[in-house]
Amino acid sequence: MLIGDVARRSGVSARMLRHYEALGLVRPTGRTHAGYREYSSADIRRIFHIESLRSLGLSLREVGRALDDPGFTPSALVDGLVRQTRERIAAETELLTRLRRIGAAEPAGWEDVLQIVALLQGLGSKSAGTRQRAALSSVEEVPVPVEALVEAALSETDPNVAGALRWAMARSGEGALPLLAEGLGSPAAEVRERAVQSIAEFPDGKATALLRDALANPDIVVRGYAALALGARGVADAVPVLIDMIVEETNDVDAADALSALASDPALADQIATRLVDCLAHGTVEASARRRLAQALADIPGSTASEALVDLSHDENRAVALTAAYVLGIRTAPTGRGKT
Repeated sequence: MLIGDVARRSGVSARMLRHYEALGLVRPTGRTHAGYREYSSADIRRIFHIESLRSLGLSLREVGRALDDPGFTPSALVDGLVRQTRERIAAETELLTRLRRIGAAEPAGWEDVLQIVALLQGLGSKSAGTRQRAALSSVEEVPVPVEALVEAALSETDPNVAGALRWAMARSGEGALPLLAEGLGSPAAEVRERAVQSIAEFPDGKATALLRDALANPDIVVRGYAALALGARGVADAVPVLIDMIVEETNDVDAADALSALASDPALADQIATRLVDCLAHGTVEASARRRLAQALADIPGSTASEALVDLSHDENRAVALTAAYVLGIRTAPTGRGKT
């Protein structure tokens, strides 16, 4: 079969067939009387083998070794090709993500594109200071796509940079909230924590709804951050989790402060006191937890809290009884806060 026929049947151009011959990959078996190359069936099979190996990403040199070296083993080469392919896919995926984010920012011109690229590079810098400046600049200059801010915030380990990123996201609008909500379900505890902290930075509205949902999160840390944020917003749904935090000694001081703030609403004060009393009624509450609950009752106004403190002042545990008595003394003293 002549070279033109081989090119038509194999899909390999005549020029490439000559190149293969020059490299010694495939040599025509014979020549016609007129001197034209003539390929045998074995030659054509070899051409197909060459093309098959090239489709796997092998170089022509590697193809030649694979076909001609009897001792050549494919395993190491295939492993290398797998690694190179993964690296190439990762690089292409990163490029695609960057392009999508630039497009989402709707740049007005190339100057905007360059600024966005610079900010994205800054967010990915190894320098914490550079990352922080990029986060702060994202509000003042061309806005960084919200996906980039969320990704950076959920992976940031430096507390100062993380604070700047949360600040920037809160000023970017509510577009970040659905992505942060996904972060609440991350298998990584640190990502869940960063997600709820970021949501807490957003003003009332959709963020409050997400924080209410987070009160049922299996992660106690997530529940705690959500409860503290909701307590600051005057949301009574946070009360049970705040009490649990006091019992379990998980940010118990902050939880007690949040309960105190909620109790400034007369409609909630008695409800909070009743829940604290109900918690104390459980015989399984340890003395250390009863002491913390007594301290929390100090800032809850009303007779229900006072009566609970009277009961606690007779607690079998001396530390609990002394704490409750001390708190009662402050509440009833003329110069005290007068919370009876």
